[in-house]
Order: sequence, then C-alpha cells, then structure tokens
Amino acid sequence: MAALIGCSGWSYDDWVGRFYPTEIANRKNEWFAYYSKYFPTVEINSTFYRVPNEFVVKSWIEKGGHRPGFEFSVKLPQMVTHESILKDAPEKAAALASSFEDLCIKPLSNAGLLGGVLIQLSPHFRFGGTSSLGRLRALFQLLDTDVHDYAVEFRHRSWLNEKGNEVVSDGLETLQEFKVANVIVDGPGFPITRSLTSKHAYVRLHGRNYDIWFKDEPEDDYRINRYDYLYSLDQLGSWKPRLEELMSNCERARVYFNNHGRAKAVKNAFQMMDLLGIEHESKDVDIQDQMTLSGFS
Repeated sequence: MAALIGCSGWSYDDWVGRFYPTEIANRKNEWFAYYSKYFPTVEINSTFYRVPNEFVVKSWIEKGGHRPGFEFSVKLPQMVTHESILKDAPEKAAALASSFEDLCIKPLSNAGLLGGVLIQLSPHFRFGGTSSLGRLRALFQLLDTDVHDYAVEFRHRSWLNEKGNEVVSDGLETLQEFKVANVIVDGPGFPITRSLTSKHAYVRLHGRNYDIWFKDEPEDDYRINRYDYLYSLDQLGSWKPRLEELMSNCERARVYFNNHGRAKAVKNAFQMMDLLGIEHESKDVDIQDQMTLSGFS
C-alpha cells in the first residue's frame, strides 16, 4: 500500500505566498479546499487545546465530503494526556477520552473521514512499571481501539530500553494488546524507533532544531519557531527504506510533517511523495523570505 502523506495542520498565515496564493490570503475558509487538492490527509492539532463543538466537527465533515478518500487525523485533548493521566486520575482520563470519541471521533468515522487518533503523552509522563502502564490500560479499555486507529507518542525517555533505541518491551506489549500504534518520530525529543505494534503505522516528523528545541528561541534567531526546519533530500532519503518497510508490513501508514514553519512541511511532504513514487499535484513552494537591501548592510 502507499503511505498517506500530509501536514500537521493547514491554517498557517506564513504559508501565504509560499503555498497558498496571495489572492486567498484573507479568505481562510478557502485554505482547506486548496490544501486538500494536494494532500489526502491532515493532522488536526487544535483538538489538543480545546474539544471541538458539534458545529466545528460538522464543518470538517462538510469540507472533507468534497474530497473523496480524504482523512482527518485528530489529537486527543491535553486534558486527557497532560492533566488527568499525569495526575494519576485514569478513570477521569478515560471518561474524558470516551466523551471525545462521541463528540469528534465517531462522527468523522461515520462520515468515512477519520484517519488516526493521536495520543501524544506529556513529556513529564514517566515509565514507572505497572503504575504508568495501568494508567494507559485504563485509558485504552474505554476506547474503541479495535475500531479506530489509535496511536501513542511517548515523549519521556524513561520509556526507552537500555540501549535507548526502542520503547520498553512492556510498553510495546501493551500497545500490541490493544492494537495501538507506536508513533515513530523524527525530532530532537525522542529517537527514531522501529517497532510496529498494530496493523497501522503513524509517523511524525518534527524537524531537527536540536539547539532551540528545549528552550525559548533567541531573539535574533532567524527561525520563527522550533518547527521552522527544512529536511534535506539526504535526510528524507534515509527515511525511504524505513517507510517502504512500514508500507509493506501494515495495512495503513500515515506520515505527517510537523515542521510547519514557513511552509517547509509542505515542501518536504511533496519531496517525500516524490521519493516514494506517490503521484500528486505538483507545485513549487518558495520557502525563503524575500531579501531586502537592509539585509546586505
């Protein structure tokens, strides 16, 4: 199967003039239609910060309905992953997650528009044997992990094995039991792991701004944020055999570029599709800022 490749979000002002035409700069309601001409999927991160209401979900369904085969992947709210679980309130976390399923996940699924569901754990959620695994299990037990494609992104390095190159075996076994994917990440916060724990795969590429990842950006840094990073063709090429391996060993593989600064995610996503031989609409993406005379003084 071919991987579905897209970006983490589509509503970025700094994509105007680089990806979005300037003539629709003030018509944000047209941005999704433009984005979805080029990509078959998108990862929605706004659900992490606030649970969408019924009208917002209906608007996504209406937008996606015009693009056959399009998928929305959604992120579990932070009140589940960063508050309830972290504060050792697994029952509350599970109840909140179950409510999110009813409000957002099931309507998208019933409309044939649901991709994956991302559970991005807090960077402070440590591996602690049965205690932390018990919290995850309590969460999984009230979710339809048999029906929907859930994926967990571990962020604290205590979840790694002694070699530091794979998630601990107890964690992998728990994911396998509930058919939940282990999110494979490329970024400064966590190493690239390999284990496939379900019939679907989920990959996130955050960029490699190691120097500013864990601190505020310097005022004079030319990068607008820690996600303002462009992968080189060599770096993307090193991912090709890994993605081909995933594609041959699972039923569904989703790949999202989260290095969204100045439309660099768009450019890299196009390049990755080219490397994998995935057909797509072509478009030049000019990621550079225009130089001014003051830049040469």
